[in-house]
Amino acid sequence: MGCTRRSLHWVFKIGNRKKTIDFLKDLLGMKVLRHEEFSEGCDAACNGPYDGKWSKTMIGYGPEQNHFVLELTYNYGIGSYTKGNDFMGIHINSKDIFKKINKDMEKNDCIKIDSPDGYSFYIHDENQGNDPVRGVSLATTDLNKAKQFWNGLLGLNVISENENELRMAYSDSQAFVHFVKSESVNHAQAYGRIAFALPIEELKPLEAKAKDAGYTILTPFITLSTPGKADVSVVIFADPDGHEICFVGEAGFSELSQVDDKADDLLSNAMSMDKSDEWFAKKGKSKSQK
Repeated sequence: MGCTRRSLHWVFKIGNRKKTIDFLKDLLGMKVLRHEEFSEGCDAACNGPYDGKWSKTMIGYGPEQNHFVLELTYNYGIGSYTKGNDFMGIHINSKDIFKKINKDMEKNDCIKIDSPDGYSFYIHDENQGNDPVRGVSLATTDLNKAKQFWNGLLGLNVISENENELRMAYSDSQAFVHFVKSESVNHAQAYGRIAFALPIEELKPLEAKAKDAGYTILTPFITLSTPGKADVSVVIFADPDGHEICFVGEAGFSELSQVDDKADDLLSNAMSMDKSDEWFAKKGKSKSQK
């Protein structure tokens, strides 16, 4: 099962698009892979529970076909989102980035750094391999229930576990999902989403299996259209702690997710045309805080 499924990306809601892009590009060395602008909300709540204008930027260290990347959703007019304790961090292996940010010459082999929107990144002083992004850490109230869902239902392999932590992935070469035991899990408004791809013929059977087991289906099987690009079929699940998981049909997503050589320019143009900060400042107001 594991060989037919792969990890794709983590979704962040961001309030300060320019500062976040500068952080990811200039400090962490990522590249803009795709950028799209939308006039209304996504049918699968890709941008959260918002109906207005928004944008999606895919950014990472290489093509989405063989890299775990980040999806940045920016809702125009929203300046920040209240964060919970559900998301704990993205892990990146890179000796070069570690050296670049380790200005105090700390002797440990991992440095935590926060993005402008307050999301944590852990930079490990290790060789990066094909993809520097190694995985994501999330909070869970029950490691056994997390294992039953992610391993038993979704089919991720257990890499390591103890009484406080659980690490799983579809293969050693793919990004892992790392769970840390917590007394409670609060998603607040900044909650994200992890995405995986699988053969489209496995999508509806997985949805049925989850439903039969009593798990939550946030978005039943739906096909999403992107003008001028491939249609993508998705099902969105929630695990026992409320973490969102999006499974997409591999064929459509592979076509949709090709690197766009014009992505950087499209993003730059969108940011230059975004006068929301100036508008709110002129009115003596602040962007909405969610």
